[in-house]
Amino acid sequence: MSPFVRSIIKKLLPSQAVHAIKQWRLRRLIQHFPARTVAHCYGGHDFSVRLTDTLAESWYDHDWPELREIVFMRQGRLQAGARVFDLGAHQGVVAMMLAREVTPGGQVVAVEATPHNASVARQNMVLNGLADQVTIIHALVAKESGQSVPFTATLNGQVSQTAVGESMLTVSVDSLAGEFGRPDVVVIDIEGYEGEALAGATAVLRHGAEFFVEVHVGAGLEQHTTKEAILQVFVDNGYSCFVTPEAHGDFVAWYFGMPLPEERFFLIARPPVANQDVR
Repeated sequence: MSPFVRSIIKKLLPSQAVHAIKQWRLRRLIQHFPARTVAHCYGGHDFSVRLTDTLAESWYDHDWPELREIVFMRQGRLQAGARVFDLGAHQGVVAMMLAREVTPGGQVVAVEATPHNASVARQNMVLNGLADQVTIIHALVAKESGQSVPFTATLNGQVSQTAVGESMLTVSVDSLAGEFGRPDVVVIDIEGYEGEALAGATAVLRHGAEFFVEVHVGAGLEQHTTKEAILQVFVDNGYSCFVTPEAHGDFVAWYFGMPLPEERFFLIARPPVANQDVR
């Protein structure tokens, strides 16, 4: 079916019907995919990974170079013994990389809203002996915990833009910190909902975690906030910001008045030195 025909169908059908069709297609795709386990080197770390859908196959069925954001954060708070929150963890591959970075003694708390992805992430932790070091939570990161938000659970799901979707229970960054301890590093990749996640991280920001944020300009961000507002959160808390428009590209220092990319970009926010002792 062409994109044009799909767009016409979306306009003609009620939102509930469009959502039901998406969920049927998702179930069918997963059921018919030839699931298997592969082994690759991801940024210098050897892992076995379950492939159970086409998106995971395209992302994970090959070796990865070192991720520039991980290289950059090694100069900051991504150290052995650190606690990391990986928000929007998909199927846990980056969470496993982060777990290796904080070994020995470190901990990763990985939150994923799509049930299929959270399930596969748990399988990946068991496959690689990381189930005790990486905690997988099936929830949606938002401003407040305990709320119910409509969520579209595709292979890379996001908060519904039509208020129609599966009801998803929310957790906030600050509530995760209350349960697991304050994080040293927070990774956010939640398909346009990053502003809501930061709104629920006031205590963690105040105490000085380092943040990596994928800012989804043109891919859902504008439904909830602006790219300028994302940067302002960190500026207001005294953070130094570094940006790159390229996936896993080189980060450059951002200064007030510097134009931000017009499409999706990547941000690392480093806290003031005075705020970095958070444990």
